[in-house]
Amino acid sequence: MTKPLSPQDYSDAVRAQLTQQGIHHTGAIRVDLSTPELYETAIHRREGRIATGGSLVVETGQYTGRSANDKFIVDEPSSRDQVAWGSVNRPFSEEAYEKLRTRVTAYLQDRELFVQDCRVGADPQYQRRVRIVTTQAWQSLFARNLFIHPASPCETVMQPDFTLINAGGFQAVPEVDGTRSEAFILLHLGRREALIGGTGYAGENKKVVFTLMNYLLPLQGVLSMHCSANIGEQDDVAIFFGLSGTGKTTLSTDPRRRMIGDDEHGWSDNGVFNLEGGCYAKVIRLHPQAEPDIWNCTRKFGTVLENVILDPVTRRVNLDDHTLTENTRAAYPLASLPRIQFSGHGGHPSNVILLTADAFGIMPPVARLTIEQAMYHFLSGYTAKLAGTERGVTEPSATFSACFGEPFMALDPVVYATLLGKKLQQSQARCWLINTGWTGGPYGEGFRMPIQETRAIIDRIFDGHLDHVPTRIDPTFGFEVPIEITNVDPMHLDPRTTWKDPARYDVQARQLADRFVANFAEKFANRVSPEILSGGPVPR
Repeated sequence: MTKPLSPQDYSDAVRAQLTQQGIHHTGAIRVDLSTPELYETAIHRREGRIATGGSLVVETGQYTGRSANDKFIVDEPSSRDQVAWGSVNRPFSEEAYEKLRTRVTAYLQDRELFVQDCRVGADPQYQRRVRIVTTQAWQSLFARNLFIHPASPCETVMQPDFTLINAGGFQAVPEVDGTRSEAFILLHLGRREALIGGTGYAGENKKVVFTLMNYLLPLQGVLSMHCSANIGEQDDVAIFFGLSGTGKTTLSTDPRRRMIGDDEHGWSDNGVFNLEGGCYAKVIRLHPQAEPDIWNCTRKFGTVLENVILDPVTRRVNLDDHTLTENTRAAYPLASLPRIQFSGHGGHPSNVILLTADAFGIMPPVARLTIEQAMYHFLSGYTAKLAGTERGVTEPSATFSACFGEPFMALDPVVYATLLGKKLQQSQARCWLINTGWTGGPYGEGFRMPIQETRAIIDRIFDGHLDHVPTRIDPTFGFEVPIEITNVDPMHLDPRTTWKDPARYDVQARQLADRFVANFAEKFANRVSPEILSGGPVPR
């Protein structure tokens, strides 16, 4: 049996491969350090502090959320005709990329580098080898937690399919580098490479890799999805689409089901598979009774806590303190959870759930959707952009994000929606829209749907109870709404009855419907079938 490479041999081999990529490095390279080694190094370098329970607490500086306006895709021949260029996928010239890359590699030349050789995609048929290069030990630990890591020591050094170079301490000069600010997230699909700089927010690492997979997988007939997924005792799979903060992680962490993954998946002809190996959960005001598994992870060795406030004396974390940001995060491996699907994949889903956090208090807590309605709402991607997820967002605001993840979708959203329709037809999965947002009035007047009632709704979906309850047709949106569910206040099932002024609800509901219509007309006019168009709001 071949012996695993020694750390020095591995480091030398990685250095040689980086040199082949034009990254000439003279400093130390620390390759695939274990979690304890990364802890020791991060503490020695004063990158973070250890909290009671063992989590590593770090601060990300001025960038405490994604900087969506600083993300670009390089305009190059091999991908030019596939990328959906526009306000989300903004082009960056190859010439500017090469110049900036030269400056970044010069910055890295004599610095200590940390390398994690990871995998993305639990299904071996669609898996990619990803190398994450960082200048901070804690960011290397983040990568080790979030991506899939080989279970045994490598006997040979892999040639990566994709290399991510995170030089967070390097600040671009917009007048020189062609960036929008000092921060940049640049994806070069031809090189299979990404550059990140000017920001310490680790979420940029996972999302740029997700964007890569959203480009590659649909070209192979696989639907890439911004969703969580879990599997029940009868091996029934459920997926939860939704933007950050709508409840994907919370609702897929279920004591009676095994989690497949909390954020990014593929749906192939073989079923659903996780793209990642860890979770990146929002933890602001996390409650141990409502979300015990995630709460426990915030107290575990190996977890990275971003921008969580730590008592300097007791070393206890305060999850209620939003001094640094509302977007406090915990990054931990899936193995930290008590119930997971170790293979990272399951069969075709029985239930497909679209999550929305409706800031206007109009949407019911649950509605059953036809395939056409599911495709319409998937393309619409209506929700509230929650505080802290992106810089400058301080309170919820209405947004339409195609595929419930438009910032990460490199291709035309219709490509993903068409794949979703095919998968739904083939699997005969039941489709649901669930509102985890407000009722009783808009944000600031009403109240957020109780998590206990949302969980009760999910339970009744899984046990088939909602297939047999009486329903009404929503007069504004046309979908079926149950009128009675065990352990759910009947009044909450009809949001109109929760408003003090029902007539005002009617006006607001029509205004929200008009927003749907206007958004769809602007983005998808004459580009989808009449059947999909019929899945939207009822015409005036």
